[in-house]
Amino acid sequence: MKLRVNPIQLLIIFMLLSLTVTAQVREIESPAGPGSGQPNLTVSSDGRVYLSWIERMGDGRFSLRFATLEDDGWSSPRVIAEGANWFVNWADFPSMVALPDGSLAAHWLVKSGTGTFDYDVTISRSFDGGKSWERPFVPHRDGVKAEHGFVSLFAAKDGNLAAVWLDGREMKPGGDDHGHGRGNMTLRYVKIRRDGTLTDEAVLDSRVCECCQTSAAMTANGPVVVYRDRSDDEVRDISIVRLLDGKWTLPQSVFQDNWQINGCPVNGPSVAAVDRRVAVAWYTGVDNQPRVKLAFSGDAGKSFGKPIKVDDSNPAGRVETILLSDGSALVCWLEKVPGGGEVRVRRVSPDGKADPAISVSATETARSNGFPQMVRSGNTLVFAWTGKRVLTAVMEISTTGTPGKSLIPAGRNRDGA
Repeated sequence: MKLRVNPIQLLIIFMLLSLTVTAQVREIESPAGPGSGQPNLTVSSDGRVYLSWIERMGDGRFSLRFATLEDDGWSSPRVIAEGANWFVNWADFPSMVALPDGSLAAHWLVKSGTGTFDYDVTISRSFDGGKSWERPFVPHRDGVKAEHGFVSLFAAKDGNLAAVWLDGREMKPGGDDHGHGRGNMTLRYVKIRRDGTLTDEAVLDSRVCECCQTSAAMTANGPVVVYRDRSDDEVRDISIVRLLDGKWTLPQSVFQDNWQINGCPVNGPSVAAVDRRVAVAWYTGVDNQPRVKLAFSGDAGKSFGKPIKVDDSNPAGRVETILLSDGSALVCWLEKVPGGGEVRVRRVSPDGKADPAISVSATETARSNGFPQMVRSGNTLVFAWTGKRVLTAVMEISTTGTPGKSLIPAGRNRDGA
């Protein structure tokens, strides 16, 4: 007997399933004002979520602000810093980090010269929960008027503040189509003690892609840093360096896509780590086929398995990733769709199994829409992205078998807290 299905019944079933998926995501009122941008999310060891962003104040002035996520929404914004000579860019955005001792650190970018990309990394710290911020300082001591940015702040293994960034001190004027100088962009590291002392300065890679985001995470063996590398013949794949027994390893490829491109794609990777498990997500455009990929490591980043395709075949990239307690990972990215784009998230297992993607929000994929952010606190995922202003949403997750929620088990956040 042939089973006949009513098309209207199928449509109703499809709509109900769609509602089940989209009902997981709940947009919450953003604390950021109209025209705000450059959002960043971070989570403290006790699970508190911090959102930072930039407000345009007029007359060429900017304000870096932050808020914390409370039970009924975001707290009132607080000011970290304000200034008129800032470098404000869609891709090279400020960040915050909460350290194990309860202190906070934030970075932003300040112009150092007349060149388009003459700017310095500037860091300030707070030891009273963000009520006051100490005098800002520059973590690099070269004094060269050049690009210094794409920063990752994180807690070192001993709990001190650590930073990695792209450093253009070796680049000379008269560069590429992006306006960068000629010569090599380097990747550098420093540890910053509570009293502000800079220590353990190191060059992690002497030739990297000029303007892709960096990402760092802590494994049981020590910190790992991922970034877009750059070979002599312009292959720009993702590399990793690891700090072992006080020494940084030589750069190692996460996977050889062999994407040869004569300019920076402005699309950096994201790394997450829990104990010795590591996940790296990234964008590649090799063979003119845009892809978001994910690779897992079980040995603290020493080696990686075969990459897994994450996207829905037309990604803009701009990735974030989180590891979960069952070994799977969540990847957030921008997907291009007719008439615009979507912020999407998908759970992927190390065996290659991928759950259906969940749409967090409709958006655009222009530069002004920046890079979506995602963190986890307890059983809540928190998202931030840029529309006409910074927007935010939450999605509850559980292991209770609740319909539409059980696909995403509880686990640790991106920093392993």
